Amino acid sequence: MMLFVGCVVFVQGHSRCWAPSLSPRIVPGSRSGRCFGAWNGDAVNAPDEDALGDDWDEPGGGFRQSEAQVRAEALIGELAADLREYAIFALDVDGRVSSWNAGAQKIKGYASEEIIGRQFSIFYPPDKVAAGFPDWELSQAVAHGFFIDRGWRLRKDGTRFWAHVVITAQRSPTGELEGFIKVTRDETAARTQRQRSQRRFTDLFELAPVGIALLDESDQVLDANRALCDLLGYQLHGKVAAELMHPSDLAGGLISHPVQESGSRRRDPLSYRVLARSDGQPVLCDVRCAASVHDNGNRFWLAVFQDVTEQVRHAEVLHHQATHDQTTGMLNRQGVNEVLTPMLEGGAVDRAAVLFCDLDNFKRINDSLGHDAGDELLVALAQRLVNELPDSCTAARLYGDEFLLICSDVDACGGLDALTKEVSELLRADIPLRDRLVSVTASIGAAMVHHDATIDEAIRAADAAMFEAKRGHGRISRTGPTTSRGQLTLEEDLREAMRHDRLQLHYQPILAQDGSVVLAEALVRWMHLDRGLLAPGTILPVAEQGGLLPELDRWVLRSALREATGWAQPHGQPVGVSVNISGLRPDAPNFGEEVSSAISESCIAPDRVVVEMVETSYVDLSATPRRVMSDLARTGVRFAMDDFGTGYSSLARLKDLPAQIVKLDRRFVSGMGSDPADLGIARAVVELARAMGRTCIAEGVENVTQHRLLNSLGVDACQGFWFSPPLPASEFHAFLDSHNAAAVI
Repeated sequence: MMLFVGCVVFVQGHSRCWAPSLSPRIVPGSRSGRCFGAWNGDAVNAPDEDALGDDWDEPGGGFRQSEAQVRAEALIGELAADLREYAIFALDVDGRVSSWNAGAQKIKGYASEEIIGRQFSIFYPPDKVAAGFPDWELSQAVAHGFFIDRGWRLRKDGTRFWAHVVITAQRSPTGELEGFIKVTRDETAARTQRQRSQRRFTDLFELAPVGIALLDESDQVLDANRALCDLLGYQLHGKVAAELMHPSDLAGGLISHPVQESGSRRRDPLSYRVLARSDGQPVLCDVRCAASVHDNGNRFWLAVFQDVTEQVRHAEVLHHQATHDQTTGMLNRQGVNEVLTPMLEGGAVDRAAVLFCDLDNFKRINDSLGHDAGDELLVALAQRLVNELPDSCTAARLYGDEFLLICSDVDACGGLDALTKEVSELLRADIPLRDRLVSVTASIGAAMVHHDATIDEAIRAADAAMFEAKRGHGRISRTGPTTSRGQLTLEEDLREAMRHDRLQLHYQPILAQDGSVVLAEALVRWMHLDRGLLAPGTILPVAEQGGLLPELDRWVLRSALREATGWAQPHGQPVGVSVNISGLRPDAPNFGEEVSSAISESCIAPDRVVVEMVETSYVDLSATPRRVMSDLARTGVRFAMDDFGTGYSSLARLKDLPAQIVKLDRRFVSGMGSDPADLGIARAVVELARAMGRTCIAEGVENVTQHRLLNSLGVDACQGFWFSPPLPASEFHAFLDSHNAAAVI
């Protein structure tokens, strides 16, 4: 709210206004937050009619009431009502009251004739007057132009009220002090309500059965309730949050900055932090944090601590029971799944192996000595495995007399053969059992784990090898990497399809912002005799596992360039063709010759050819392949960095590589309409590409919202099912005929 000492001033719509040139003043505690003027009783000359323009109604001698003026008058009424809540009065240079408004009389109790001319220190408690506080306030206003304060003030009847005060110094055009304007608001009720609220918070803080702490932005404890101090066994005030943590807690600071401004952080239901009791013992707590703000504007953190020690311990017991064999204490089948699942999902199986072990003639022990004796033997063998296996191995008991070993790194164990032999020796032993020595051996099957194998496939491969070893007691058998069913057959079928040109290409158009087709990405399809039409998601893994990716890339590259030469060129603007390769890498010795040869054979213009490679293919390219790419680029060939943002990009790499096109990955496009983070990433990629002179193409555009957002960000071209799915060659020709290619990207 702004106060002008002079006349009421409003500017709204087309209304006209006038006022002396005065400085704005702050009115404290305004509810409306609007600008208004305060009339001080001085006369103001009305403007002439010419200055009023079209709003002056000559015949009526006044203003026409426009809609804007009606709204302004309503606003004046609202502000006038608001003004009555303030004591607004003037002081001369000596601090004597020189003007007095109705709000001042209402708040302080003095009529104007009673107070004008009296020293304003009459409004202050005696101790403040004795300390010279009123004069000090005026000196601060003189020094700084204004002074703001909150404190107790006196009414005429001697009662006190809590006041919010603003004093501004008034100066002449030459800078001489002419007096002061003082604005006061009675905040007694608000202060009382705030104190009651604080009291309620304090009571709740102390009575809460869970631990509560207040921390400043440096993670120092400002206050802690009794429940938290009792939980940890010591006073926490003044301690840094790190001092509360147990050494076993490895999650870093207590507060994860930034925390959501309201509400608690999202947490896994079983997650917890480990705090230290006074005796050093750990206590497990679910910690929820939220940011808040003091009255002075400083931010602090409110943390709630719920002791979940018993809950976590109970959950750990239940989980252990569910994942471990009751007899031997080893992992059971569910525990095996928990070990293998992250290995397979993370792709960390290059050196992983599974060993399936079956004890020979174990039934004779159960039949002769009883099942309890058989259990004792299993426990003894389990202890040998657990105690003597390498650190990279995990042992489990599956069923009866069957053990399973999972090795995450066979190279660390000297290779699969050496590991299998070591396990065989551990299970070949004479075990004391019921006053006799019992000799045991085991048949072992070993299998390396392939990256696309499931858990069942990995175990089944080792199990099959174990049955092969069963033909002789204590024998060892191993298989090669586990593969998907029918892999070898599919590999042979794929070779035949490429050899006899039985693959086909579909083309997905890439459209510029004006709707013209500027590129088309070639996507391989395979009409398999038994399986029907197969997409790249099936073809590429088969080719990769069979070492056929380079041959497949050559077929796609040559076929796509050959077919593109026959595409229509509306208005003489050629449509480019984009080929995604992964087997032909730039660091291959003949990469440049392969691409150049395909271009020469098809007679296509090099500037119509785009070679796509995933972002990871560019990682750590040496100078030689970069030079080959640059040589091809000089002929007109363009390189596209596919799936940008999902690999290991750096600004330096993008700057140095001869990649003229950046393709924004579909996973960021898909969430643009709902996830601000995805929209932010998309904007950053588009701006980065533009800053570096690269073309940016967005993949996976599936709806109008994504398309409009991408256009607003300035993306150069889009590709996705919103425009067209991948089309067979004949249908793509028809698609081109219905679109006008406006320009090459």
